[in-house]
Amino acid sequence: MKIWVDDIRPVPDGYIGTKSVNETITLIEKVESEGGEIEVLDLDHDLGDYANDGGDAIKILDFLVERGTLYPISIHTANPVGRANMERMIGRYWQ
Repeated sequence: MKIWVDDIRPVPDGYIGTKSVNETITLIEKVESEGGEIEVLDLDHDLGDYANDGGDAIKILDFLVERGTLYPISIHTANPVGRANMERMIGRYWQ
């Protein structure tokens, strides 16, 4: 499964879309409990009004690091500071 996390952009073909951190975590846990495979998480950083439901998407990276499930990550955010923070975290833990 490919998961697209974004509050505004349309979900590309072949992806399942989520809009918030908590929604994404719930989907990850569901896929895992059903024995599914997560191919990639493609993340925006700023989740607008949906940030009230778990924060910005970097919190998904925190969740993955805490439990040691380092699924492949792509970043499509337009926020340069958010991108840099996410890339720094990925460079630290995913290498």
